[in-house]
Amino acid sequence: MVTVVEVLSLVLVSLLWGCTNPFLKKGSEGIENVTESNRVSQLLAEIKFLLLNMKYLVPFLLNQSGSLVYFYTLSTTDLSLAVPVANSLTFLCTLLTGKLLGEEVGGKRESCVLLGPSSSV
Repeated sequence: MVTVVEVLSLVLVSLLWGCTNPFLKKGSEGIENVTESNRVSQLLAEIKFLLLNMKYLVPFLLNQSGSLVYFYTLSTTDLSLAVPVANSLTFLCTLLTGKLLGEEVGGKRESCVLLGPSSSV
């Protein structure tokens, strides 16, 4: 039997994960311009770029708090329910948040994935 607390926890996880994904994408813009001479320096420079970038750091911390809620929820919820529900709702939240931020959802191919192959888009 699934409790209301378990359902609300899964919804909270999905919101924290899904709504922060587009912000993480936006916050990491510019990382491709970070260049260093070797791999170790490159990695450290990219980590520094992300950690000092508040547009990335705040969504990252919110996203990680969703992971904490998720691990707690897994301890009380049936795994065969928690994983697909959290992943499906996360996908939906990511899609909706991205759309609200003006991201392109995609062309005909993505619409077919979302609406089914028989849709005439």
